[in-house]
Amino acid sequence: MRTVYERADVVQMIAEIFRELGYEGASLSRITERTGLGKGSLYHFFPGGKEEMASAILASVAAWFENFVYEPLRHDDSEQAIAAMWKSVDDYFCSGKRICLVGAFALDDTRDRFASAIRSYFTQWIDALRDALVRSGRDRDCAMLDAEEAVLGIQGALVLARALNDKSVFSRALDRLAYRLANATPNGLTR
Repeated sequence: MRTVYERADVVQMIAEIFRELGYEGASLSRITERTGLGKGSLYHFFPGGKEEMASAILASVAAWFENFVYEPLRHDDSEQAIAAMWKSVDDYFCSGKRICLVGAFALDDTRDRFASAIRSYFTQWIDALRDALVRSGRDRDCAMLDAEEAVLGIQGALVLARALNDKSVFSRALDRLAYRLANATPNGLTR
């Protein structure tokens, strides 16, 4: 029996391959081997080849974060949106077992090829969190620094959890980051 895939399904399969092998390591032959799709099928979904695959993956990640993180931070009750952000991030990154593909792309030669999408992912996250913090009464400049620190902490926790092969590092870091963010005073100092 032949399986029929939608493009969105294929994007998710290839995303996991890129997470494991990186952009450069994910050759077309490895992608076909791991997905079970022939080169013709891959080119049907992605006529632009591997670069189009990566662009589609980055767009998929951006759409997920827009729906589950950025949009709530911009418009929902700030306290609830920030609490939901921590849960969404924990869920998305599988409690630290799943690397941040955008972050991984930012660290290698792929960065220049996808600079706009990478920059957008991080700036939207920081700006949306800053906006929620401002709505909660925090000074705008301090809110910006706190938002940067939170996103930086999440990304660093992902790297450390992966390096130590210990997902509890990620969970502990999220708890500490959430505590520090919730207990910062309007001028940015922790109580």
